[in-house]
Amino acid sequence: MKYIGAHVSAAGGADRAVARASEIGATAFALFTKNQRQWRGKPLTDEAITAFRNAMASHGYTPAQVLPHDSYLINLGHPDAEGLAKSRAAFLDEMQRCEQLGLTLLNFHPGSHLRRISERDCLKLIAESVNDALSRTRGVTAVIENTAGQGSNLGYRFEQLAEIIEQVEDRSRVGVCIDTCHAFAAGYDLRTPEATRATLDEFERTVGFEYLRGMHLNDAKSTLGSRLDRHHRLGQGHIGSDGFATLMQDERLGNIPMILETIEPALWPREIAWLRSQAGLSSTVSTS
Repeated sequence: MKYIGAHVSAAGGADRAVARASEIGATAFALFTKNQRQWRGKPLTDEAITAFRNAMASHGYTPAQVLPHDSYLINLGHPDAEGLAKSRAAFLDEMQRCEQLGLTLLNFHPGSHLRRISERDCLKLIAESVNDALSRTRGVTAVIENTAGQGSNLGYRFEQLAEIIEQVEDRSRVGVCIDTCHAFAAGYDLRTPEATRATLDEFERTVGFEYLRGMHLNDAKSTLGSRLDRHHRLGQGHIGSDGFATLMQDERLGNIPMILETIEPALWPREIAWLRSQAGLSSTVSTS
């Protein structure tokens, strides 16, 4: 089964994100459980937790269909002790919020060495940060998102993702989210069915599909290997439609949340319907 949706707003409460996902015909969704551009968020109240859990049940979503995203401020490979401690505390809070809401996944950007420590040392810090959070939580999997490789951000090569995973103590609670725009910008070709399958084969060899916990489906304004993170509408960027159709038809990509972060939310119902059609699924919402 392909779970297809978008990153919806949680304005007004996390339960509102559930309703918004349902309104656009999504069978998966992503959300921020707090303001993504602030270090600290308001604690979740019992009322907010109950409202979210009730909305999930009412609209028929399970935790396996939800891929929350953590704060953009967090850098789990920060070279400075103070910055690292602040990031680890914020990441733990994000994991605990997922615990409270009954969610089982948390998507995060791995981190940046800021050109002050080696890539290897930074990857080690990231893994140690994940180990710390996993040891203090239960039931939530830390899902590493590949990056475009902008600046000093790591995680843009599959080998880097594998190196982080290798150093995580509880590998049953670590996974990967492949962002198509990021992968393309990092040099992984997705423009044709053949290229897309070759990229998936490389992921399988290097990381392994047992670690794939989600995907972000975004076309790319930037060119192959540009190392620039610039999302576009499906079929309108440098990746094009064939790659996304191939992803929808690949049997290895099942039972994970596949999330749109494309640039025009008003078009998400149509993009979801098109993706579902490529996977041989009926539409869940009118696209007129």
